[in-house]
This record gives sequence, C-alpha cells and structure tokens, in this order.
Amino acid sequence: MILLASPGQGAQTPGFLNPWLEVPGVADRLAWWSAVTGLDLVRYGTEADAEEIRDTAVAQPLLVAAALAAFEALYPEGRPDAVAGHSVGELAAAAIAGVLSPEAALVLVRERGRAMAEAAAVTETGMTAVLGGDPEEVLAAIGKHGLTPANVNGAGQVVAAGTTEQLAALADEPPAKARLRPLSVAGAFHTEHMAPAVATLERLVAGAPVADPAITLLSNRDGAAVGSGREYVGRLVSQVSSPVRWDLCMETMRGNGVTAIIELPPAGTLVGLARRELKGVETLALKGPEDLDKARDLIKAHTS
Repeated sequence: MILLASPGQGAQTPGFLNPWLEVPGVADRLAWWSAVTGLDLVRYGTEADAEEIRDTAVAQPLLVAAALAAFEALYPEGRPDAVAGHSVGELAAAAIAGVLSPEAALVLVRERGRAMAEAAAVTETGMTAVLGGDPEEVLAAIGKHGLTPANVNGAGQVVAAGTTEQLAALADEPPAKARLRPLSVAGAFHTEHMAPAVATLERLVAGAPVADPAITLLSNRDGAAVGSGREYVGRLVSQVSSPVRWDLCMETMRGNGVTAIIELPPAGTLVGLARRELKGVETLALKGPEDLDKARDLIKAHTS
C-alpha cells in the first residue's frame, strides 16, 4: 500500500524547484498556478533567498504547488492508495485525493497564507522543535512556559509554539536530555494566535467546490481517514489554530497496512520521522526528478 506524504512549512529551501523545471509540463503548470495565486512561484522556487520564502504568504502556496507538480509528474494518470499532508501539506493532499481541484487548493492556500501572515504580525511569535527527552517531561516543560505543543510529530519530536519570550524561557530551561531547534517559520502556527485566520477561512470555504476523496485521506486532527470531502475541508480550516497530530497519522498508516511512503518535495522531514517510527515501511524522499524512476519502481513493487 503506497502513501504519498506532503510536507509542511519550514521544509522549503532556496532553489529547491530548479531541477523540477526540466520535467516536461512542470514549468507550464507553475506558470498557470502563479496566475492563480498571484505569486511568481517559479522565481520564488528558484531565485528567492531563504528570508523571502520564509514569508508565510509565499511559503505556503509555494509548498503546495511544488507537491502538486511532483505528484503530476509521478502520477500522470491515477492516484496512490493513500495520502496525508503535514499542516499546509493537507491542502496538497486534498487535491491529490480529489477533494479539491488543484486551482481550488491553491486559492485556499493563498488565502490561508495571507491570513496566517496577518495573524502572525499581531504578536511576535515562533516555533521551536524539541527533539528527544521524556515525552511527559517535554510536554510539562512546554506547558510550564505557556507554550502550545503545536506539532506532535512522533519519533521523539514535538514542536512548541508561542511568543518569542515564552520560547526564550523554554530555551533557558529545556527539558532534560532534549535538544531545541528553532524553526524557520514566521509565527506560532496551530495555536490560539491563529484564530483570526480561522475566521477568515470559514467565510471562504462555504462556497468552495468540494468532492469526497477518491482514496484514503488522513487528517492531522486525529489521524483519522476522512470519507467526507466537506468534513475534510472543515478540518483544514479548524486545523489552522489546532495542533497537528502527525504521530496519530503514522499510527493510522501502520494500522491500515501502509508498506511504502513517498514524500513529495521539498522532501526529507516526513520520511525521516517514518524511518524512526514505522519500522519495516519502505520510504523514499522525492527530492528531485532524478528520484522519479526510483519512486515509480517503488510504486510498482507495492501496488496490488
């Protein structure tokens, strides 16, 4: 059973789209999606520096467009058995599953990115990955400083989110045997700080064209496979201010018998978690076009 995974914000790096422009059709799709989003996605993905693509209003559409372009190159026809996205990656997952058209997903991610950037500008906030340590002690330390465990990623990784002062206090008093790594994001996503963005998106999605998923589609809220497209889109909206439970998504992958995971670009983070948490599941980070043949071989080997 093949699952495609779409990464979240912070995975982007300068120039990561350069090799993909050599794949037939990708440049044309990105030019069209640039018109949809009002952003020069090709320039941002090839020439922009790290600070430019750190901007939430840029990073989110860029990530979804990159994932969808790679998906179309890998699957010119058909779909995988299952799909899951991490945070903003859920918009790409929705399009891959057929819940939203690529254009509808990109319109929503454009508005999501703008709304979250506006919400993040109200208070100086951020996110820090806490790696290792005793899980209960990590959550206790996060709570002690008034932070939110915004991403519970499994494999010994929790992301704390809150104000810069709260994150500084955590850095001064970290949990025992844990390492802290500040993330390249521009706000405390998946926390109460994003409530204004939720309100904005709620007004938009009522009229969005939505279909039920054609394949298994997992939700960040609780790892559940969601069979209703309208319910999934509602979850996308509420998830903006709620923690991402990628640990529960991986539990569902295990329970559903996923045997191989391919992470769409900019790939690496999610397959890294899977290698530590899902022993025996084959993984592939689709970093560039040179990995497409390996991905196709993996699909053939794991498709019944």
